[in-house]
Amino acid sequence: MKNISVRDLILLALFADIGFAAKRLIAPVANVLTDFLRVPGGIGTAFSLMFLVIGACVIRRKGSAAVMGLVQCVLAMSLGMTGAMGMLSPVGYILPGVIIDLIIAACTRYNVSLPVTMTAANAAGSAMAALTANFIVFRLRGAVLALYLLIGLISGGLCGLLAAVIFRRIRLLYRTADERSD
Repeated sequence: MKNISVRDLILLALFADIGFAAKRLIAPVANVLTDFLRVPGGIGTAFSLMFLVIGACVIRRKGSAAVMGLVQCVLAMSLGMTGAMGMLSPVGYILPGVIIDLIIAACTRYNVSLPVTMTAANAAGSAMAALTANFIVFRLRGAVLALYLLIGLISGGLCGLLAAVIFRRIRLLYRTADERSD
């Protein structure tokens, strides 16, 4: 990430912080829903990863989602919010960011539309977060693991669609701000 502007660094930190805080806010509600349905979680993580996807699409730099995942990891570890993953939480934060970066890069290379790109990136990031949590903590197998991954993919895809809507609004704000500065 050579020659990155201070503005881009601030935006990376902002989106990482928003994602981190969003997960803490939505997790209790998501847990009530998943506990009621007696299915494994993953909805709060998909919502949190949505901000990494938005940030990566706003900044448009290789590795930006992984860097935001690293920032979230540092926040979680410094605040003692690592949960059941403990010292392995960096894997749970950084790997989804890497997958998001890879999906965005591949979709950009093949000129895939932005809503599809954001949906695929968020769904893949959520699935990677579910796999990571399963490997480190849950050790689910068979149908339960398949259900856990399916919930991660579906909630990730829905949050990816929401990310595309939010991104369009942010882009409109930037255009309006640029017009005012001219």
